[in-house]
Amino acid sequence: MAFSHSALLVASCLFFSTLVIISKADDDHGSASISYDADSFKAGIDANRNFVMFFAPWCGHCKNLAPTWNELAKIYNKDDDGPVTIAKVDCTEETALCADHEITGFPTLKLFEKGGKTFKRYSGKRDLEALKNFVQEQVVGKEEQAEAGNTFAEEKEESLITLNDENFEATIATGAFFVKFYAPWCGHCKKLAPTWDELAETFTKYKGVSIAKIDCTRSTVICKQYEVRGYPTLLWFQDGKKIAKYQGSRSHDALKEYTLTQLEAAGEEKNTLESEEDVKSGVEDLTEENFKSFLSSRLVFVKFFAPWCGHCKRLAPTWEELAGKVKNDEVTIAKVDCTQHKSVCDENQVRGYPTLKIFRNGEFVADYKGSRSLEDLQQFVKKSLDLRDEL
Repeated sequence: MAFSHSALLVASCLFFSTLVIISKADDDHGSASISYDADSFKAGIDANRNFVMFFAPWCGHCKNLAPTWNELAKIYNKDDDGPVTIAKVDCTEETALCADHEITGFPTLKLFEKGGKTFKRYSGKRDLEALKNFVQEQVVGKEEQAEAGNTFAEEKEESLITLNDENFEATIATGAFFVKFYAPWCGHCKKLAPTWDELAETFTKYKGVSIAKIDCTRSTVICKQYEVRGYPTLLWFQDGKKIAKYQGSRSHDALKEYTLTQLEAAGEEKNTLESEEDVKSGVEDLTEENFKSFLSSRLVFVKFFAPWCGHCKRLAPTWEELAGKVKNDEVTIAKVDCTQHKSVCDENQVRGYPTLKIFRNGEFVADYKGSRSLEDLQQFVKKSLDLRDEL
């Protein structure tokens, strides 16, 4: 069959236009980061740590993040044996994969440890420096700690326990369990998911209770056994027996208070929860209202933290001990919860957690970048006091 020159020209234009469109779609969300489907995701996670952006092509925030994500990928993906792989998953294409990981909004950023058993959700600023700091803290810093023999180098297992038909009865047989029965497609479940993750983080060091979830679209036997008729259903179990159904507010504070009340009723001491916010000592709590006035006429060493941050939780007892050690000196040890007082943290250019800064008479003096041991922190305070006396 013969084609005219104009027909061939039109066909060529259409072909190359299609290539440009395909290329542009890929470029929209970065060509340097690795694109995963369900199979390659598992292979990639098994091979290395992965920092993954779960996105949708139509999402404006995803498009805004894409160039920065691509720059991050250029930094960490240039070597095959790098400490982390920067990757992405299109949730409009990989709906089952994103449902498995309870992706409820776009973009969602998660850093998975090698093997995928644990992950850390990123919720900080989306500029390149903040993302690099997060990777540095979670990946590179962890390796440096391991090389130095730091016993805290290994992260705990994922705090939220995943149950199914096979492991349910054996897992909950001993102890207290607060279980979320859910379906991945359920809108209320999606809204609850990050709060439920946070609740699990809150009780991660407390041995009296476990926070868990079970997907009723996959574990139909157990969900039918406990007459789950709506999602999410939240049930409290003690030593394998269903004790109560939770029907209150689904805020973190309400769920936490309910958990503590149930534990107290079961004979657990309510005040034994190892939580940053429950520790009471000489550390001053600073807020948007009192931050500037409190710093105006003294030397203050401030920890900017987030309650979900693992490194912050590990530092918390040392920070409290530091406050006790220097209480007779002319310095105050303080803290700011950046999830509650974001404007203070933004004004002080906090890019990662914990961030430690020292102030004199309301003016910033220095960031602390050293070891977080009690001895080194004390030495830093002493040097700051000596410098003040020299001025």
